[in-house]
Amino acid sequence: MGANMAEKRQKLDQASEKKIDWRKEKQKRKEEQKKWREEKLLKQLERSQQQQQQQIEHEKKMMEKEGKSPKGRQYTVSVALPGSIMDNAQSPELRTYLAGQIARACAIFCIDEIVIFDETGEGSKSVEGDFEGVGKKGQACVQLARILQYLECPQYLRKSFFPKHPDLQFAGLLNPLDSPHHVRMDEESEYREGVVLDRPTKSSKGSFVNCGMRKEVQIDKQLQAGVRVTVHLQQENVEQRVQKGIVVSPQHPRTEGGLYWGYRVRLASCLSAVFTECPFKDGYDLTMGTSEHGSNVETVSLPDFRHAVIIFGGLKGLEASVESDQNLDIAEPSILFNHYLNTCPDQGSRTIRTEEAILISLAALRPRLQAAIKKANES
Repeated sequence: MGANMAEKRQKLDQASEKKIDWRKEKQKRKEEQKKWREEKLLKQLERSQQQQQQQIEHEKKMMEKEGKSPKGRQYTVSVALPGSIMDNAQSPELRTYLAGQIARACAIFCIDEIVIFDETGEGSKSVEGDFEGVGKKGQACVQLARILQYLECPQYLRKSFFPKHPDLQFAGLLNPLDSPHHVRMDEESEYREGVVLDRPTKSSKGSFVNCGMRKEVQIDKQLQAGVRVTVHLQQENVEQRVQKGIVVSPQHPRTEGGLYWGYRVRLASCLSAVFTECPFKDGYDLTMGTSEHGSNVETVSLPDFRHAVIIFGGLKGLEASVESDQNLDIAEPSILFNHYLNTCPDQGSRTIRTEEAILISLAALRPRLQAAIKKANES
């Protein structure tokens, strides 16, 4: 009897020990799970930090590759010229080639805005609608603007924004601008131009954009289909089906990244409208006119500026543009400008064509413009 009681007591003690061991095991598992969760969070944090560091290094490499300033570029340089120069070309092919020369010159010297003004004051202010090209007064301005816009647009977007048109009949033969925003399919770039696609998306998701890549880009906003947008691309994840990006201002690549991001085209009804319809809040703070009657450019020192404009005349010079503008009651064109410059003194030809004057003037003024900006940054 006593032996049975001792055996039962031993079994109870063993059962009690097993119960206590089970509680300890449960507590141990909880601690292990807590430790595992902490390690997982630490790994996620470490991975996130690595991705951020990789993004920073990627941006630095792109900055070095593109040769851009880390602080961006806050100033702009505009060019204004009359559309009547197109009338001097004898054929549609030569008119198109003339527009291509102007586009290439402006892209090479990083011009941010091209203003085309009508010396007759009777032209259209828009490239929208149907036009037959050069023929009636003012249509030369429209054709020049259309070709300039076509060349500025990245190749993969042209079918979306430029249907067949007589003004663009020979535009496909022109030399490409090959600007930084004309990005190739497999080329790395922090920014890209794109067109919003007509694809259904969830209300909480952004629209899809064709940015000329193998993958479509999903942006952070819902936008109307067919709209051209500038997209700041996030770091690519090969496992994702789509690339992620953020819609930014067209000026963002210039102001934040220091990249040249093409030019905008503006039509003005007359010479005075170049100034009065300026898109910048405080207008142009540095205005320069070009003429063989101006001061020698080599003797000029330019002041600090934020928005500069360089204005060229047509076949008869700026004097004819001033005379035909009913809003201007002046006899001397130099009154309109901060500087009235002769950018090619001692020229060997009686006349310099406008497309030639643009290249000559921008080459002569570029070091002076950069010196003015450098001096302002140092002070």
